[in-house]
Amino acid sequence: MRKNIFLRVLAAALLISVCFILVTDCIVLRFRSSIVPIGEVDHAPVAIVLGAKVKADGEPSDILRDRLLTAIDLYRSGSVDKILVSGDDGQIEYDEVNAMRVYLLTANVDPDDIFLDHAGFDTYDSLIRASKVFGVTKAIVVTQTYHLPRALYLANAFEIEAQGVAADRQTYVGILRYEFREFLADAKAVIGVAFHVPPRFFGDPIDIRSDGRVTWDEE
Repeated sequence: MRKNIFLRVLAAALLISVCFILVTDCIVLRFRSSIVPIGEVDHAPVAIVLGAKVKADGEPSDILRDRLLTAIDLYRSGSVDKILVSGDDGQIEYDEVNAMRVYLLTANVDPDDIFLDHAGFDTYDSLIRASKVFGVTKAIVVTQTYHLPRALYLANAFEIEAQGVAADRQTYVGILRYEFREFLADAKAVIGVAFHVPPRFFGDPIDIRSDGRVTWDEE
């Protein structure tokens, strides 16, 4: 008898969890309409490039490199004036944002147009900090298609008028794993917005219209 009750409670909990995930995914996925081709994007003051894995030698992974290449295309075409790279710089031996900075510099992006967010530990932190720390109100968000609806949902939640440009330039190893993970990440994002969860770090305000080198670490 107790076993039957336990199984029913477990089944109900699983059903509720699945329904919640599906509902939150629907909330997030409606932002697919804000994804536009790179040639049709409206001008924005800044492109926000969301961080991804950096290799042991400091080179960007394929996913991250394609995000940077897309941001460079936007910059060279005049679609954006500045580039804000946001990623994980919380460990001595691992540094996404400076790897992105170096890559942009080798592509001849002006140093004063490159801003670094060292505390973009996840998409939620990257977007809330873009709004609250860097004062971004309009942007083009650059990441892969699977990731864009959640990023655009968060941008909207934090009062950033945003369009998304997909950085898909190839088929990525492990892409099915990333796409599956988005289901859970969507639910986490909706919960974070609903409960006004703060980022891990805030920090002093930085004017995105200023010289980006104020955000660089002194080496």
